[in-house]
Amino acid sequence: MSEENEMPVIDTAAPESSEPVPMDELSPEMAALTDDVIGALKSVYDPEIPVDVYELGLIYRVDISDERDITIDMTLTAPGCPVAEHMPRWVEDAVRSVDGVGDVVVEMTFEPPWDPSRMSDEARVALNMF
Repeated sequence: MSEENEMPVIDTAAPESSEPVPMDELSPEMAALTDDVIGALKSVYDPEIPVDVYELGLIYRVDISDERDITIDMTLTAPGCPVAEHMPRWVEDAVRSVDGVGDVVVEMTFEPPWDPSRMSDEARVALNMF
């Protein structure tokens, strides 16, 4: 992925701090949970675009607490998106289906506004945007 593309921040809090733990320093159990959550996010597609919400860059932040509660900051390609009222619930349901997950909260934000630079290279290939 190029540096201009911004993938979501995946935070897992260290027990003694609120600082995120780098992915390579996670316990095997928490790393597996993180991978499963990302997999769940990749199962949710924008119905108008044949790319999942994760690769599309709609997920801005995923916070996983020590208690396995998850908070997700996400956006839409446009505030007037026809599925604006449904997509956060689809994301919540997908992540909630992961074994071992506690509470799941999806928060919508439009700051910063989404733009195509947030897409992964995988998304760009799927949309012939190279």
